[in-house]
Amino acid sequence: MSNPHKGRTGLNRILHAAGYSWAGLVAAYRGESAFRQETWMTLVGLPLAFWLGRDWVQVALLAGSLILVLIVELLNSAVEAAIDRVSFELHELSKRAKDIASAAVLLSLVLAGGIWAAALWQHLR
Repeated sequence: MSNPHKGRTGLNRILHAAGYSWAGLVAAYRGESAFRQETWMTLVGLPLAFWLGRDWVQVALLAGSLILVLIVELLNSAVEAAIDRVSFELHELSKRAKDIASAAVLLSLVLAGGIWAAALWQHLR
């Protein structure tokens, strides 16, 4: 059995995939306050990464850590939406899945914070 939605190839597939990705970003921005906050944090942080980073590796780590937070937040939001699609009923497995996804966001924020703190420390000493 094949998926009828997987029939596109080449440039047509790439264009449709880009459209779906854009729709996902818009949906996350409109529907998830945490994603909005992290988006603005990233938009402010990206130029600062170029100012703060001493070389391309530091810039990549600073910028990449911000992008990673957005990626993990998108995955967290997807897990929450999928669980809510199935049921709003309180269930231990649903809680566990949502808590684990939330913990992933927390760890990505801790990682980004650590990278930024280390770069600031190096820059200011």
